[in-house]
Amino acid sequence: MPSTSKPDDAETAEGAEDNSPETSREKSSKGADHRGIVVGGALLAACAGLVVYGVLNTAEKPKQHHVPTASVTYEIEGEGTADITYQARSESGEAVVAHGVTLPWKKTVSVPLGKAPVVTITLGEKGGRASCQLAIRGKHVQTATAFGKFGRATCQGELPSPEPSDAGATGQEDS
Repeated sequence: MPSTSKPDDAETAEGAEDNSPETSREKSSKGADHRGIVVGGALLAACAGLVVYGVLNTAEKPKQHHVPTASVTYEIEGEGTADITYQARSESGEAVVAHGVTLPWKKTVSVPLGKAPVVTITLGEKGGRASCQLAIRGKHVQTATAFGKFGRATCQGELPSPEPSDAGATGQEDS
């Protein structure tokens, strides 16, 4: 009998030893799983917050990229038709071309500061006579006249650069 009692004691002792570490291992591994989920959730929430902030913050950037302009009036006097090329509002200040325009013609546009406002007249095969006039902010700048078959004339002016220091200088000239 002593031999049977020893294995029972050994089994009980082994079982007690096995149960204790397993129970603590199960508890610690379950705790680690919960901590991992909590940490992962916190990281996911932080990333989502940064994405939302980035999306909301980009809406304001185009407003800061506003290109200041000046009012420019182009006027063509004459009879018949002509092709007219003029500079109008765009960030790059690209030219606009109008073909076969009936004269007289007048247009006021906004031109980006730092770009040279220009209007060019090209008469057709019938020729004739036409004059261009250019005014910046209501002030006459230049006049030119085109004559004859395919005659050309160009009126051009200058606008200040869009730097903040020019805004202060413009304000002093107006007073």
